[in-house]
Amino acid sequence: MQQSTPELDRTDLRILQALQQDSSISNLELAELVGLSPTPCGRRVKRLEEVGVIRKQVALLDPKALGLSLTAMISISMDRHTPERFEQFERAVQNMPEIVECSIVTGQAADYLLKAVLPDMEHYEAFLLGKLTRIDGVTGVHSSFVLRKIVDQTALPLTHLARS
Repeated sequence: MQQSTPELDRTDLRILQALQQDSSISNLELAELVGLSPTPCGRRVKRLEEVGVIRKQVALLDPKALGLSLTAMISISMDRHTPERFEQFERAVQNMPEIVECSIVTGQAADYLLKAVLPDMEHYEAFLLGKLTRIDGVTGVHSSFVLRKIVDQTALPLTHLARS
């Protein structure tokens, strides 16, 4: 089921683009940047939050600055494809701070694709053997490690929403 896209005009798109670049910008700075006065700009941001276009605003931390130099992409295969088994797995991984992304996938030999961030290979081994492989139903784990990031951004493309 595809979610409907709320009506967004050019000003909304400029607001979203600016906030994706720096969500710490003040409402006054944002208003100036998009050509509005502060009150209407603030109302637009509030509406974008209410309709779910803006989910939340966060600080992006530098993993390396925090000693997290290993990023692992982990494919997980499950023994049974039942709602209960999947719910149990999903509850377990939601409580693991090392996992920064978890998606159920298709088109691979895996059921889930995880992205985990850890200090080093020693911590990864402890995470793998002490946590991941202990989840009931996990029958296969295949890990790949990021050598270097080529594209690393959080901004979503908005060009498909621009109206001519």
